[in-house]
Amino acid sequence: MKKVLALILAVMMVLPLALTGCKTGDDTGKNGFDYDKIEDNPTSADGTYELAFVTDVGQLKDKSFNQGTWEGLKRYASENNKTYKYYQPANGNEATDDDRFDAMKAAVEGGAKLVVCVGFLQGTALTKAAIAYPDVNFVFIDGIVLTDADNNPLPNVASIDFQEEQSGYLAGYAAVMEGYTKLGFSGGGGGDNPACCRFGYGYVQGAQAAAAKKDVQVTIKYSWAFGSQYSASQDLQTMLNGWYGGGTEVIFACGGSMCQSAFAAASANQAKVIGVDVDQSSQSETIITSATKGLREAIMFVCEKLYADKWSEVGGKLSTLGAADDAVGLPTATWSMKNFSVEEYNTLFESMKKGDVTVSRNYENVFTETFNNVTVEEVK
Repeated sequence: MKKVLALILAVMMVLPLALTGCKTGDDTGKNGFDYDKIEDNPTSADGTYELAFVTDVGQLKDKSFNQGTWEGLKRYASENNKTYKYYQPANGNEATDDDRFDAMKAAVEGGAKLVVCVGFLQGTALTKAAIAYPDVNFVFIDGIVLTDADNNPLPNVASIDFQEEQSGYLAGYAAVMEGYTKLGFSGGGGGDNPACCRFGYGYVQGAQAAAAKKDVQVTIKYSWAFGSQYSASQDLQTMLNGWYGGGTEVIFACGGSMCQSAFAAASANQAKVIGVDVDQSSQSETIITSATKGLREAIMFVCEKLYADKWSEVGGKLSTLGAADDAVGLPTATWSMKNFSVEEYNTLFESMKKGDVTVSRNYENVFTETFNNVTVEEVK
């Protein structure tokens, strides 16, 4: 794959990045780069590791958020002869801020020059770590600009978030154009995770746009139930089985390892799933597409800035990545839909890049907004 990393330079607080060379999602999946060939637990000759990853809740190999971020880090490291290691906070899904800080501290004491922290829950611990270790650089994926006690941005933290609402929109639009009218959304974080919320709200907006275009009515079961831990569970699988049994045709499963419950339920009911974060097509034959974001590309980009002595271009800033940066989208290399073509998708995507198709981020409106062609049914 060509290097996808370039910068649209700016000096403002919100700094867009350009991930050029290929659209996100085309690098993975059934026909893409094999990240599994890169070792997860390499050894270092001197026992130190200069690139470190601190996981979010859930498993490292969650086939989603943690894994996508980790793959970007270890690919950069392997291609540039850097040592690397991952750290998982103690207590798993019940990890506290102290547990997260301890993992960051272990990474720094292990020789890290760059510590990548993933997930908005890392914010409190990361602020403490960045202040305690000002000579170490940190990356906050799905984060905000972190500040010191005087509200000054921490210059050793590069924050990155994504316009997940755009990716969700593309997935919802594609599902309805493919012919599905009974949809579902099962999200992680209990409704408090901004990234998952943006994915879901965009999904509804995209479904509405396609339904209006086709002049059809669409229903969407929408739930945060059994997703607070971002994990697969029998309770979640049972709920999704019930959805499929009641006529739901495709479910957008958004939240780490929760996807495994969706895959199992869809397989049992000969139904379909939309994946999230990375191209998950290789994980289940039930997947029709995935709403992706450039986790791998963003991490590789920041690493390049560090080693090019250009950290000041990203440190202390929030970089928000979206369609204009080729940082969200649907994976076309593993396209499987029959009624909605790659050409039609590319036309829509280009319209979104140019700003002709806009998607709201105000996800608080998902249950109060009136959608003429979509009925959102909240399931608690």
